[in-house]
Amino acid sequence: MIAVARSAASTADAVVVGRLCPVAGLSVTSDSHPHDAFVFTLNASLEHVFSAEGPLARAVPGYRPRPGQVELASAIARTLRDQGVLVAEAGTGTGKTFAYLVPALLSGAKVIISTGTKTLQDQLFERDLPLVRAALNVPIAVALLKGRSNYLCHYHLERNAREGLFSSAQDVRHFREIERFAKTSKTGDRSELAAVPDTAPAWAWATSTRENCLGAECAHFQRCFVMEARRNALAADLVVVNHHLFFADVALRDTGFAELLPTCDAVIFDEAHALPDTASMFFGESVSTTQMLDLARDTRGEALAGARDYAPLPVAASAFEKATRDLRLAVREESGRLSLRLLRERPTFTSALDHVLATLMRLGEHLAEQSERSEGLEKCTERATALYERLERWRVQAAHASTDLHADVRHDDARGADGADDTEGGWVLWGETFAQSLQLHATPLSIARIFRQQMGTGASVRARAWVFTSATLSIDGDFSHYAGTLGLADAECAAWPSPFDFARQSLLYVPPGMPEPNTPDYVRAVVDAALPVIEAAGGRTFVLCTSLRAMRAAHALLDEAFRRRGLLFPLMVQGEGPRNELLERFRSRGDAVLVASHSFWEGVDVRGDALSVVVIDKLPFAPPDDPVLAARIEHVNRSGGNAFGEIQLPQAAITLKQGAGRLIRDETDRGVLMICDPRLLSKGYGRKILKSLPPMTLTRELNAVQKFFRE
Repeated sequence: MIAVARSAASTADAVVVGRLCPVAGLSVTSDSHPHDAFVFTLNASLEHVFSAEGPLARAVPGYRPRPGQVELASAIARTLRDQGVLVAEAGTGTGKTFAYLVPALLSGAKVIISTGTKTLQDQLFERDLPLVRAALNVPIAVALLKGRSNYLCHYHLERNAREGLFSSAQDVRHFREIERFAKTSKTGDRSELAAVPDTAPAWAWATSTRENCLGAECAHFQRCFVMEARRNALAADLVVVNHHLFFADVALRDTGFAELLPTCDAVIFDEAHALPDTASMFFGESVSTTQMLDLARDTRGEALAGARDYAPLPVAASAFEKATRDLRLAVREESGRLSLRLLRERPTFTSALDHVLATLMRLGEHLAEQSERSEGLEKCTERATALYERLERWRVQAAHASTDLHADVRHDDARGADGADDTEGGWVLWGETFAQSLQLHATPLSIARIFRQQMGTGASVRARAWVFTSATLSIDGDFSHYAGTLGLADAECAAWPSPFDFARQSLLYVPPGMPEPNTPDYVRAVVDAALPVIEAAGGRTFVLCTSLRAMRAAHALLDEAFRRRGLLFPLMVQGEGPRNELLERFRSRGDAVLVASHSFWEGVDVRGDALSVVVIDKLPFAPPDDPVLAARIEHVNRSGGNAFGEIQLPQAAITLKQGAGRLIRDETDRGVLMICDPRLLSKGYGRKILKSLPPMTLTRELNAVQKFFRE
């Protein structure tokens, strides 16, 4: 994925290393190697910035000094100065965003900040960053990097306007709207065109991908929105990205952002708890039927534009498209993850995969014959070759993989330059189905060594600072699981607890008499226990489920119970609209009940009275039949370890902390966290998880909950 950026300051505004910053008491200096090191002269400057009389207090309404925030900012400043590695857990309310923005902006360094999601990325860039930069009065050039698909492509707009390969009248209307927008927009950022929904198919005809971009061969290269945004990003001092963009580019070595990382002095990961899953995705290799169908579509378009007289090309593209659709139909599951063993058990999967490869080879041969007729055909030829290589590599790996009871692992296919296994255990081969597509994955069992290599631990790679921060990185103060997963054995690890008074502001309610979570009527028991709490709170509830099936069942049972009891609380469910739209409706109603799954366990901020109860159905252990998790569990156990204690328990504790963190978001919030799973108190591992939660007052009495809301 090529990363692009919207510049928020001109290059001329970039701070000069060594300039005295306009914040009293802090100077930023450099030695004779400004690209290799920078030095903070801290003195009492951070204390001043975060004090009741400092610039933040003057700029932020309701600002309050927080000792933990100053300590966290000081630790980050030292890490930037020493080019070290810091793993910093900062509880909700610590103010970690300002705690890393202040030293980043005042450091004189080139800094990349990566957030967990694009929503948080936009929030940081549009709200928090401008506020802190203005308060500190530092003329730093900042930029927001976005993926290529967020920007219009002149070439594809022009080609598809000419060919008119649209499937509906609505697609035509949307495409014409995009055309008009492209003629007047300065950035080409699709988020600025609200008239066309983000999910509209027309965007696919108006944007490019890493695979189909013509690069410097494009006739529109000089006025390309992507290239202009990239130039702005490279000139910036501080760049905001998201984890998917960061790892996609680091792993794929795509042009644009890949030029940025080698020149930066520091990388700061916010919401760093999400890094292991994201890194696993991008350090592996995937191929999807969506990529195949895109190639078939683009080939037909390029054939019409540049090889209209060569009939075999569109015929070959159509044959490849049909074979691709047949491959998806060979795996009938609508959605879910499947191990290699389960894929092999589908009677037509192997033959369908072989047929896709055969039709792709023929398509590639026809494309190669016509590739010199246009840049577009040449690019399609390159895509067909790359796609064939990835798909054939997956097929060969699958043919040689061992198929254990739970894991499908290829152990000897990924070797580093020194002959060592870069994945420290091999690759997991698996598939994932969606409503319209199938993805085939090869995922590393371990990412620790790969991540260490990307951090540049070798002597030939220039040093830089690395900061990993989140509210949920440790298990009862122990960072070993997180640090071990990313290979951060030498990192400094520290925690700053939340400043909130959880004992006064909240209750932890574990209802008595709950059945074991694996019993058939468990979801009904959860709803029955939650109903009196929801009534006592007047709605204002999140019901967070650990699976989509449980979510759908809980929603249906609540809907029935609300009608039976005459309760008028608005009842919402994840999936009935975009997440941001659901959250806005939830906030505005003030008495709503929202039933959701994993999408709402983190990255959701509802402050005030609109959210007063968070119900969690059970401890969020990942499904043991997940192909990657199953393989990692088996690998650890076979190596003499304890996979439950080393993998499953820490992951569940961190996820539960994220869900619990939705409840208390500021000093005035009050609410009840209801965890229905009896194992939290009845099992030793449950009590260990309990110690990782905020210090809420524990009760098992419904009367105490009802009294809490009456007061």
